[in-house]
Amino acid sequence: MTISAATAVGPSQTSQSSNIGIEDFLKILSAQLNNQDPLKPVDNTEFVAQIAQFASLEQSRELNSKIDSLLSSQASTQSIGLLGKTIDANFGGQLLTGRVSALSMTSGQPTLTVTTSSGAFQDGIGLSQIVNIR
Repeated sequence: MTISAATAVGPSQTSQSSNIGIEDFLKILSAQLNNQDPLKPVDNTEFVAQIAQFASLEQSRELNSKIDSLLSSQASTQSIGLLGKTIDANFGGQLLTGRVSALSMTSGQPTLTVTTSSGAFQDGIGLSQIVNIR
């Protein structure tokens, strides 16, 4: 008899959100209060510590979000400074040299259009592909 691999039932791990909200925390806290042993109640300082940890977690999450938007904004600002400059870029495993003639945003990331010395346009060049700026 052959035994096949078991598959998980329910939502996949990748589709579940790793972030919990204030509502989730309050549900956990109320469940904890409802199910505690009346003869051994949990100390108030433990609840205050849990609330403080949750507030700290929320602030860290907000800070990460703001830093991400700041980095995206900074990348856009830096790419504007490249307009009209000659760059060398690693594009498709080859070195592409040309003048930055246009800038566009693709999925929140700046992409450049380069005009080569032969007059050809090459678009879709990301900032991470730039090797040299002149």
